[in-house]
Amino acid sequence: MTTGARWGITIPVEGIPLDRQAEVARELESLGYTDLWSSEGTHADGFTPLAVAAGVTRHAHLGIAIAPAFTRGPALLAQTAATLAATVPGRFSLGLGSSSDVIVQRWNAVPFTRPLARTRDLVRFLRRAFAGERVDEQFDTFAVRGFRSSIVPDPPPRILVAALRERMLELAGAEADGAILNWLSAADVARVAPLVHAAAGPNPPARPEIVARLMVVATADADAARQVGRRAIAAYLNVGVYQAFHRQLGRDALEPMWKLWAAGDRAGALAAIPDRVVDELIVHGHPDACREHLAEYVAQGVDVPVIYLLGTGGDPLRACRDLAPR
Repeated sequence: MTTGARWGITIPVEGIPLDRQAEVARELESLGYTDLWSSEGTHADGFTPLAVAAGVTRHAHLGIAIAPAFTRGPALLAQTAATLAATVPGRFSLGLGSSSDVIVQRWNAVPFTRPLARTRDLVRFLRRAFAGERVDEQFDTFAVRGFRSSIVPDPPPRILVAALRERMLELAGAEADGAILNWLSAADVARVAPLVHAAAGPNPPARPEIVARLMVVATADADAARQVGRRAIAAYLNVGVYQAFHRQLGRDALEPMWKLWAAGDRAGALAAIPDRVVDELIVHGHPDACREHLAEYVAQGVDVPVIYLLGTGGDPLRACRDLAPR
């Protein structure tokens, strides 16, 4: 049951050419998706798809989950976000996160140092930049000298922090407008979301928002879905920050995968991922079953579930239609 709730999906929809994404965004809004969120990993950058969607939508909320805290300079990030926020007033959220050493250091040649402090400093800088203040300050992890944005969006975009572990979750609640979660089960949400709300204090100006990016394989073929899911789990959860997160959650069932992956046995690592872990972390099944699973996340404290489609070779646009809110 999704009526009356926010219901998001990731853009651009992979498997559809980029030159068709404007018509896709228009259709997604017409199907009832309330939120269109981009990501920034191995596919498109995070802002261009939102700019495309901004030109063809009228009501859908647009967000990036996430802009890495290291890969753009503070002023450029502020300018880019302010421009988009002013283009779609009240319809844009900036997701900000440390990302990972792979994306930051290996791919972008930027030292991945003090990620928590860097994210905190950017949140503080962006608040001032979005308000039109002149910023001339030495922060702990960077300095900004004499910057003032000529674009002052009204309202300013909400800033959400991508968070896995306790200190980042607390930053999301204490200094940002909420948190972006990913790679966790519905039961895990009940453990981490309260940390965000507690950090916001007893009487926050606004309730922190919890957004969750959720991997979805829309097929009733459980074997095919689990095969796709295992590949995604292996690709992500062997990255250090995610591995530490799941160890903290007590997901001991992944220890065999981690050991085999570290030893270079990729096939063995995939085979070592138990079905029950795939079923916890990957939403799959008939579209109605997927909606029910996504609703479990909402019941545990997620305000905006955001579908990230993992394909099995079918028509991705049909999957978007099948998963649309009811």
